[in-house]
Amino acid sequence: MVRVRKVQPLEGFKVSLEFTDGTVKTVDLEPYLRGPIFEPIRQDQSRFRSVRVDEELGTIIWEGGADIDPDVLRWDRVPVQPEGASH
Repeated sequence: MVRVRKVQPLEGFKVSLEFTDGTVKTVDLEPYLRGPIFEPIRQDQSRFRSVRVDEELGTIIWEGGADIDPDVLRWDRVPVQPEGASH
């Protein structure tokens, strides 16, 4: 399984990700930041920029429990929208 090794926040809601297979890519996370758990991250750039890698999960996380599936990030999968999430 390919997992996230490194993350670096860029401008806006973009991040540079390095994966365990050596792939490096820039991902715009804006479409993934939907639902109540992501609302504080969308509203505060400093909170967004606090993103880090959870080595156990192999993906990116934020304080408060928000994370994004590493397969979604690596393979450009469509994020699952939480029930009741607005676009």
